[in-house]
Amino acid sequence: MAAPCSSGVAPERAAPSSGMYKLEIELRRGHNLAVRDRGGSSDPYVKFKLAGKEVFRSKTIHKNLNPVWDEKVTLIMDSLSEPLYIKVFDYDFGLQDDFMGSAYLYLESLEQQRRIPVTLVLKDPQYPDQDLGSLELAVLLTPKDSPIEEQRDPGQQSVRLSELHRKSQLWRGIVSIALIEGRNLIPMDPNGLSDPYVKFRLGPQKYRSKTVPKTLSPQWREQFDLHLYEETGGVLELTVWDRDTGRRDDFIGRCQLDLSTLTKEQTHHLELPLEESRGYVVLLVTLTASAHVSIADLSITPLDDLQERREILRRYGLWKSFSNFRDVGIVQVKVMRAEGLMAADVTGKSDPFCVLELNNDRLQTHTVYKNLSPEWNKVFTFNVKDIHSVLEVTVFDEDRDRSADFLGKVVIPLLRIRNGEQKGYVLKNKELTGPTKGVIYLEIDVIYNTVKAALRTVVPAEQKYIEEEPKVSKQLLQQNFNRVKRCVMVLISYGTYINSCFEWESAQRSIVSFVLFVVVVWNFELYMLPLALLLLLLWNFFFSSSRETAEMSMEAMFEWEDEEEDKEDKDSEPKGFMDKLYAIQDVFISVQSALDEVASYGERIKNTVNWTVPFLSWLAITALCLATLLLYLIPLRYLVLAWGVNKFTKKLRDPYMIDNNELLDFLSRVPSDVQVMQHRELKVDPGQSPNKRRRTNLS
Repeated sequence: MAAPCSSGVAPERAAPSSGMYKLEIELRRGHNLAVRDRGGSSDPYVKFKLAGKEVFRSKTIHKNLNPVWDEKVTLIMDSLSEPLYIKVFDYDFGLQDDFMGSAYLYLESLEQQRRIPVTLVLKDPQYPDQDLGSLELAVLLTPKDSPIEEQRDPGQQSVRLSELHRKSQLWRGIVSIALIEGRNLIPMDPNGLSDPYVKFRLGPQKYRSKTVPKTLSPQWREQFDLHLYEETGGVLELTVWDRDTGRRDDFIGRCQLDLSTLTKEQTHHLELPLEESRGYVVLLVTLTASAHVSIADLSITPLDDLQERREILRRYGLWKSFSNFRDVGIVQVKVMRAEGLMAADVTGKSDPFCVLELNNDRLQTHTVYKNLSPEWNKVFTFNVKDIHSVLEVTVFDEDRDRSADFLGKVVIPLLRIRNGEQKGYVLKNKELTGPTKGVIYLEIDVIYNTVKAALRTVVPAEQKYIEEEPKVSKQLLQQNFNRVKRCVMVLISYGTYINSCFEWESAQRSIVSFVLFVVVVWNFELYMLPLALLLLLLWNFFFSSSRETAEMSMEAMFEWEDEEEDKEDKDSEPKGFMDKLYAIQDVFISVQSALDEVASYGERIKNTVNWTVPFLSWLAITALCLATLLLYLIPLRYLVLAWGVNKFTKKLRDPYMIDNNELLDFLSRVPSDVQVMQHRELKVDPGQSPNKRRRTNLS
């Protein structure tokens, strides 16, 4: 018996029943689906949405208008009043996926306790007369044995849906990918070369590599991790593109890797041929077991269990310092509640949920509907791969028919966390430059191995999967120029001070400087260079002013403008003029980025000496002590010889090694002045308005 349902028209409905229900859906196949690709075909996949939430996404069937999925999903619900919304898309990697039609499955009309074949006719609400094909399903609706007696509301249903899909957030393993090189790629530019980069996709996760200009055999040498949500591993999709300024990037080729064919806990060297053109992409891929990650209620808190806490402390004790260097520690976040949030809906309320991010790890709470002071009472556990990471906590307002609205955000460096302290954090705006409405209450615990944390400091930091493309901004360009100018002015002030010693502006200062110069030069040894830096760090530790005072003076140097003003400036520019800027846009971005990089390194060196992050300053002292000792005990020629032998033989020992500079990796962990400002906590006073709170924190 077929039960055809058209999108947009509800069949005659049966009386709704109370209780919990289990809906088993088998997505079988599609018939005569819409053409969305230039080749006369499509790459269709299907999404199921219930109560505005995505509850299922099928696999993608490439180049097929009559795809066969044969996938099953089971949903638990406590109401049949909400229809199941089914949408079909054409997958376009690197671009926005094309809509192929939708339909509704009205649950109240289904016969219970019997498997029913259903054919859904796909429609486009904007073009209702267009033939978009159909989907073939089989559904089985059965009541659960234990009905729920309490009164149901949208908030309770959201909690149950979030518990139903809690496991869908938790990854079951890690795939570590080292993108090594490309070989014999096709030329896409008039000069006979290309500017290639690679996009990766594994389920909803994406990563984009750097661009290597003017080559057909690019050397990327990048390493990153993706999460495995499926036991079988899933399919890793790669596409290679040629970067073009001012117009759409050219597609070079694609390839796929079925991760289920790879042995776990073993590194695989792979040369993947591109399917739609010539050339290869060389990868190193390793599948490992999942790191410690969980979501639970407050009643089930891992670190509150004394036995489990002792086991975790033992796992990250000093005796385990030289095993599994990537497993540095664990962080547990209790998300209690929020107060005084911004009203994002026309009703004067919001539907808030909270998203927690640690590098590329992302978990979220359920939604609390129609509430400006929600209580989540959830516990999240993350694995720590870098103790210098920053925990980002963002509050959003859920909207059914469009993307979630931003309500506020806080960023918390792991090294600043005080274990077991429940604390209120004032929410900030998107740029983290000022407060917005609301306070969120968190309790965070971090346990980590100090030796592993120190060793991970001198390896490249983990990058975001997909980072926002830099844009030309007059405000940002001026800000970066001022930062570089401040660094240069500091050097000039030091030079002026030294020159004043030569000019005898102060007789006492010049005499002391001359005696010190003669003594140092007469007795100079190479080990005195790191020793001088060591003494500078110790001097600042004992005699410099507090870091809080330094942060306040740093804050006074920055003048921030509102995002709305910046947007108005951009909107006011004539489009024709902006079109003319495309040719030189990369030049502006390069200058803007170069100024930011120069200023950041100058500020990071200063912040190391100023003890902005004590862990890093102590690490620098340890390294300088070691360098002083080596230079004092071992002749310089032996140290230079050892360095040169290591450099010359590194490529021979490991041809696929990803090069890094330990000093630059160390400095990358030290926050710049901008980051120090973004990480600074604001004073909690929920009774104040955002504008008054901002004036209070800037005073």
